[in-house]
Amino acid sequence: MSEDKKEVQVPEKFQKLVSEIEKLSVLDLAELVHVLEEKFGVSAAAPVAMAAPVAGAAVAADASEEKSSFNVELTESGTNKIGVIKVLREVTTLGLKEAKDLVDSAPKMVKEGATKEEAEIIKKKIEEAGGKVTLK
Repeated sequence: MSEDKKEVQVPEKFQKLVSEIEKLSVLDLAELVHVLEEKFGVSAAAPVAMAAPVAGAAVAADASEEKSSFNVELTESGTNKIGVIKVLREVTTLGLKEAKDLVDSAPKMVKEGATKEEAEIIKKKIEEAGGKVTLK
């Protein structure tokens, strides 16, 4: 966070909520924003700006430091195509034919806009099945 952080007066009714949000890591905060987007059908700008101005400043400061959205690309299917197809079906909503087509046409994007944790999990599973993955 930057040292020239703007001092914000937080109403008493929001003190507890804001103090809990301040304790979150950037990754947890990004996940919270995603959950709020899904739950209330809003964009990231509205919840951050209205619900947590202090946390919004933290996200803006740290956003330039750490990438929060990753694209998972299958670069090679490896020798165990069936294993990679099974993993793709597990981590995506693809059917058997679509997963097979994706494996056969590698390099191909598996998932776009994944969180760091989600991207790492997908990468680990595909590599354990014998495929090769690149995070972008």
